[in-house]
Amino acid sequence: MNKPRLTVSRVCIYAFLVLSALFFALPTWFAFMASFKTLPDLQSGNLFGLPNGWTIAPWKRAWQEVCTGIQGCTGMMPYFRNSLIVVIPSTLISTVWAGFNGYVISKWKFRGSEFVFFLLLFGLFLPTVMFLFPLSLILHRLGMSSSLLSLVLVHIIYSLPLALYFRNYFSSFPGELIKAARIDGAGLFTIFWRILLPSTKPIFVVVLIMQFTSIWNEFLFALILAPYDQQLVTVGLTNLTGSQIGTPETNVYMAAALMVALPTVLIYVVAGKYFVRGLTAGAVKG
Repeated sequence: MNKPRLTVSRVCIYAFLVLSALFFALPTWFAFMASFKTLPDLQSGNLFGLPNGWTIAPWKRAWQEVCTGIQGCTGMMPYFRNSLIVVIPSTLISTVWAGFNGYVISKWKFRGSEFVFFLLLFGLFLPTVMFLFPLSLILHRLGMSSSLLSLVLVHIIYSLPLALYFRNYFSSFPGELIKAARIDGAGLFTIFWRILLPSTKPIFVVVLIMQFTSIWNEFLFALILAPYDQQLVTVGLTNLTGSQIGTPETNVYMAAALMVALPTVLIYVVAGKYFVRGLTAGAVKG
């Protein structure tokens, strides 16, 4: 097998890719280094270099000591707890729900199914801000505006367009298996749960990662719909940087930002290979 020749154009492409990677990695490097430095070390101008003395004090302070406004000086820990209460059930339920809807649209044709598909496709292009006022009004009239449960419900409802991913995946699923299951007496839910869902691991992981990342990083719903004393991590991070008085604790800010980013990074590290496989499988089946 011949090795590709190192031409001028190839060198330029590699150089461009390396410079682009360094450009995007630079903020992460600064945040990581700053989170292990003392404040005097940063104030001396040591921004991108290694710390003169490594310390985890900014991480401890960001987790349980720094003041964040409404929730007092309890750090980011309460925000993490609230976010996990919302994100875990929202992600799991909405992903399974999207899979079921995709299955119904692709394999159980009914009158108006194409119109429902169009509505789901159209919903992908609607901005989140359009839903804030009607959702706030509805939740208030239902008496659910002061609970994290309402935020879970909103994320489940708002995830309906995710059914399109499963629809494309199920479109090439053998229809004979479903017909045989129907003949054997299996119903709508039984076919989905026992036959289709076990075969959806690649696309299921893709949607699961996307939904977890989206809900964890979501800001507007968390700011407007969550109870004022049970805010999520994105709001907590904003409160942290906006409620400080005096000298900005940049090292603490960076530690808090890395904490907020850590769960999504871990998700991609653990399930990254399945994410790539799922995207490829979806592209082929779609």
